[in-house]
Amino acid sequence: MAGKGGSDLPFPPPAEQEPAGPLGTKISIPALLPQGPAKKWLEERRAALRPWGSFADQRRFGKPRNFGELCQRLARNVEYFQSNYVCVFLGLILYCLITSPLLLVALAVFFGACYLIYLRTQQSRLVLFGRELGTAHQYGLAGGVSFPFFWLAGAGSAVFWVLGATLVVIGSHAAFHELESGEADELQMEPV
Repeated sequence: MAGKGGSDLPFPPPAEQEPAGPLGTKISIPALLPQGPAKKWLEERRAALRPWGSFADQRRFGKPRNFGELCQRLARNVEYFQSNYVCVFLGLILYCLITSPLLLVALAVFFGACYLIYLRTQQSRLVLFGRELGTAHQYGLAGGVSFPFFWLAGAGSAVFWVLGATLVVIGSHAAFHELESGEADELQMEPV
């Protein structure tokens, strides 16, 4: 006895069809995102993203009057524009990767080794010198093999460049972006 949808399933058919991918396969965008806490964190960041127009409005920038106001602006803007700052950080990482081809090669070697380990663990266990290596040890070995590539590519300097550029860009924005009139009154610091 088929229901309205022509199915004997106990639940109704989906209201909306998923888009067809290449060769007629069904794709689902939420299925592409990582599961668990990472997915929840990404959804929260996306929901808290402030409009880029207000983030980059040049009329809202000005020099703080004193150190107290500077501290207020830093605390408030970092909290208010947190998701935007995460996007700026990710953009700086992407810029660093694009402008460093050797770093891309090193990352390709590392992720390729990790993918091979993943495929290998699906088929059988890895035995080296008579001992069975666990998955964590195999990933550690992939990191050890990839380390010389990261060292040659200057990954350490890239990490410090990204951190420094992030601190300068985000710190400057947070320090010079003026607070809303209601926000400034709310965080009034008293002299000690």
